[in-house]
Amino acid sequence: MAVNLHDTAYALETAIRQSAEYTQLQEAYKVVNADPQAKQMFDQFRQIQMNLSQKQMMGQDISEQEIQQAQSTVGLVQQNPKIANLMQAEQRMSMIIGELNQIIMKPLEDLYGKM
Repeated sequence: MAVNLHDTAYALETAIRQSAEYTQLQEAYKVVNADPQAKQMFDQFRQIQMNLSQKQMMGQDISEQEIQQAQSTVGLVQQNPKIANLMQAEQRMSMIIGELNQIIMKPLEDLYGKM
């Protein structure tokens, strides 16, 4: 009997939404969004992150000034306990998604060998 991969993927999505890690991430995000100052800092941090990421993907050089600005922003947001908690929850969720991705890619690795 053939397996419907999309059904399995949607079941995995539901499991992720019900996981403790996702619930903690959701709660940390709500706490940051409820605090206007923390939200503004976090939004600014995310904007800088996206700009640098976009430049990297387009092969553009990132200036020393942009790197310093990003580092100082990271230092600033990490001093805010609400944002630091959110960033830790994001990190945990990202690790889980990475682990799930490794599991999902295993059949192809078995077939082709590790890339």
